[in-house]
Amino acid sequence: MSKTSTTVRMRSDGRLLRVLPDGRTKELAGEFAEDRAPFESAVDPDNPPLSPERLSKAKRIPRVRTLRRALQLTQEEFAERYHIPIGTLRDWEQGRSEPDAPARAYLKVIASDPEEIARLLKKRGV
Repeated sequence: MSKTSTTVRMRSDGRLLRVLPDGRTKELAGEFAEDRAPFESAVDPDNPPLSPERLSKAKRIPRVRTLRRALQLTQEEFAERYHIPIGTLRDWEQGRSEPDAPARAYLKVIASDPEEIARLLKKRGV
């Protein structure tokens, strides 16, 4: 018996996408609808689902691990390329600490154009 894995992404609107082996995505329109129904009907009054309006007002902070993995870099490579102490990076990724405001701004800049930031840092010899 072979082991298989399925990669699924969730869009910002909550819809699920299956990632196919060739990298394309396929929406999981009705496949899991019956599985989600019990959860969608149960609303916690203290923590209601996010409306599109509330979601748009939420602060967007790049997740360090997600950003690093999207760039296909190891922790060591990411830390070296962007001059972040490896211990700090590990603490962020493992939830022991969170990036402060300047670090969050730096991560947003890296997320916006990672290759250009790496090129500029290398050019400046920082």
